[in-house]
Amino acid sequence: MSPATENLVLEHLRAIRGTVDRLSDDMRDIKSRLGIVESQVGILTAQYAVISNRLDRMDERILRIEKRLDLVEA
Repeated sequence: MSPATENLVLEHLRAIRGTVDRLSDDMRDIKSRLGIVESQVGILTAQYAVISNRLDRMDERILRIEKRLDLVEA
C-alpha cells in the first residue's frame, strides 16, 4: 500500500474509533436512565399494591357499616 492509502485507512479507523467511543458513552447514559425508569416503575407498582390493599379494607368496612344499618341483606 502506498503511504497515502495507509493514511486514508488510518483516518477512517480513527473516525470509526471516535464514533464507537461516542456510541459507548451514549449507551452508558441510556443504561443509567433506564435504570432510573425501572426503579420508578418498581416504586409505582409497590404504591399501587398499597392503595389496592387499602381500598379492599375500606370496601370491607363499608360492607360492615351497611350491614349494621340494614342497608343490605346479610
